[in-house]
Order: sequence, then C-alpha cells, then structure tokens
Amino acid sequence: MKYLFILTTLLGLASATAIRSEARPKRTAYEGYKVLRVAAGDDADKLNKIIADLELETWKGAAKVGGHADVVVPPSKLAAFNAQAEGFETLTMHEDLGVSIANESGFQAYAGTVDQTWFNSYHAYADHLTFLRDLMAAHPNQSEIVTSGTSVNGNTITGIRFWGSAGKGVKPAIVFHGTVHAREWITTMVAEYQAWYLLNNYGSDATVKSFVDKYEFYIFPVVNPDGFIYTQTSNRLWRKNRQTNSGSSCVGRDINRNWPAHWSTSGGASTNPCEEDYKGAKESDAPETTALAAFLNKVKAAQGLKLFIDWHSYSQLFMSPWGYTCSSVPAKNSEYQSLARGAVAAIKSVYGTTFNYGPICTTVYKATGNSVDYAFDVSGAEYAFTLELRDTGANGFILPASQILPSGVEAWAGVKYLLANMK
Repeated sequence: MKYLFILTTLLGLASATAIRSEARPKRTAYEGYKVLRVAAGDDADKLNKIIADLELETWKGAAKVGGHADVVVPPSKLAAFNAQAEGFETLTMHEDLGVSIANESGFQAYAGTVDQTWFNSYHAYADHLTFLRDLMAAHPNQSEIVTSGTSVNGNTITGIRFWGSAGKGVKPAIVFHGTVHAREWITTMVAEYQAWYLLNNYGSDATVKSFVDKYEFYIFPVVNPDGFIYTQTSNRLWRKNRQTNSGSSCVGRDINRNWPAHWSTSGGASTNPCEEDYKGAKESDAPETTALAAFLNKVKAAQGLKLFIDWHSYSQLFMSPWGYTCSSVPAKNSEYQSLARGAVAAIKSVYGTTFNYGPICTTVYKATGNSVDYAFDVSGAEYAFTLELRDTGANGFILPASQILPSGVEAWAGVKYLLANMK
C-alpha cells in the first residue's frame, strides 16, 4: 500500500508540473533481497567469479584484494551464493532490501514551508522543483531559478543561482552538481542543504555573508532528472540516464563517464551498454553531459569558475583530480590535499564522521570521462572536488532519512572550510 500511495502521489505531481517520464514498466521489486558486504581477503578473483557466475549485482564495483564487494542477492540465489561463498567473511547490510526501500520512500508531504523540516524526509522529484522555486521566492532579490539544458526525456536540469551585494554575474562562480547517479538520493538533499543554509543565513551570519558576497553560487541538486524519476517510479537502484543504445536492449549511459576529458583512455569505464559505468558510444553523446559541460564553460568565460563539486554517495570520501590516471597528479596537488585534509577534519569535528581523501584514481578507482577532471582540466575551474557522502556500507545507497540533516550539516562544515581557505 505504501508503494501505491507513493506512486499515485508522484503521478499527480508529475502531471501538475509537466515532468516528462517514460512509459513505466512494472516496478522492480526487492522484497526478500539481501545486500551483503563480503570481504575479499586474498581471494578477490574467486569472489568476483562467484558474483559473475551467479549474475549478481554489486553496489560499488568488483572486489579488490584486501577489499570487499557489496553484493545484492535475490532470494532465488541466496542458497547458491552462501554455498559458493562459504569461508568469506560476510556482513549483512540489508536483511530485506524491499523493507529498507519502503521505509526510506515514505515521503513526507511538502507543506510549502522553506525551513529545516524539508530535510526530515526524501521527496518526490516534483517537490524538489517546488522547493527550489519556493527558496528563490523567499530570497527574490538575490536568487533566481536557472537551467543548464535538458535531459534525454526533455526534463530541464534545474538549479538555483544566488549572489551577494555585488549583484549577479560579477563574482567568480561556484557550481555544485547533485544526483549525477540517480540512486544517490542523499546527494540531492545535501546539495539543497547548501543552498538553503547559505541563503537562509545570509542576513544573520557574517561568515556566510562574506562567502556569498565573494562568490556566486549555482547549485543543481538533480542533474540526472530522468534517472532520478525512474528511481522513484520503477527501479530504486537505477544509476544511469535513460538513453537508449543502438543495437542493445540495455538502457542508459553513465553521465559521469561521458565527459570529454580523457574519455578514450582505457580502463576507467565500460564499453558495454549493459554495464552501470557504460561510457557511451562516443564522448559527450549524452545530452545531459553536453549541456552541463557547455554550462560550465559559459560560466567560466563570463565570470570565472572558482570551485566545482560533484556530489556522490556512498563511501565517505573527499577526492580531487585525477580520475583518469593513477600515475600522475595535477601540479597543484599538494594544495589540493591540504584543502581536502582540512575539509575532512572540519567534517569530522561535527559528528565524528570520518572521510578519507586523495586523488580519485588512487583513493577509489580509475574513472575516465568524469566531471571533475573535465571541470579542472578543460573548463579551467581553479578547484574541483568530488565527495562520496554517507555512509561506508551499513546502509549504502538506501540511507535512512534520519541521516539527511546530519549529512547536510557536516557537508557544510567541509564546504565552509574550502570557502575560507581557497587561495
């Protein structure tokens, strides 16, 4: 019944706001599925083979020696997996993934009040658009709604732009992207928290005022609207956009492997349309990527691009270029690591949450055609980071709503450190 209520609400809101969604197949059901964290030890190849042979999904890619795999196991394959994975240390992340999703998806109705209560719940996509408009309406003299193009299905990539005492278009820009990967719902909320906090405290907090007077902010909470809508109507764990692929029944491109920055370098993305990190048939052939890149370049040319942050989840990481190679770093890497070190210390000081930091490739994995490398290397952003938000695996992508506000608050501490210490 909860799913039916949510779906009915979403359909009504979508109709009211002209949100474009595709004809929906039957909702992917995860009742009885388990999510297991399996320690690879020295047998990563064996573990990965078991996962491949049973055709199981993983949440954070293949296991490495000394690492782990977060494995989604349907009821029909649980006995086989347990038998084949006997001897591997296993931790249960979700005893019943369907129950966890249902609990997370109990959206609170948005009453139109732009305050901290927004961060008590996840929300339907239409409500996110309404929240941004209401936030702008609460600060009409220093903010506006902005778009950076359209998606495959024709949904606008919507954000909020705001500025300080100098007026708009004058100060260097700061650009945030959220929900690049559709299932990473916490990034939507955290990006919105940054916008809400800065605007809400501009008139009462001298430090906040100094930041907004010094920079102009462009915050896009959902840059993959089609994928995000799909997670709310069809498959909660969808990652990519919703673009069809010639010659394949598999759908979608990973728009964070599609940017025209070292896209052709091997080993950092998949060439298989059925894989979750599919890079596309050619660089920037996803309309979202094309639009977002053009927007960054336009902003850079008009007013300068001081900072770009691409928000992701999960793993609690604070990362810098490069993603495309593990054998080199940017010339200003020492400054990057100093900033990251200070930012993760600031984050930890709030609730004790520990983030690791370092270049993307050596910290998590090789990632070609990613937005951070593009923003820094091509657009010319002075600083570009990507964050992987909470948690480190207890919940993974299905992060309880009770962690939204703490995630936003601690993320702000990290952003505040950057704003105060960038040269």
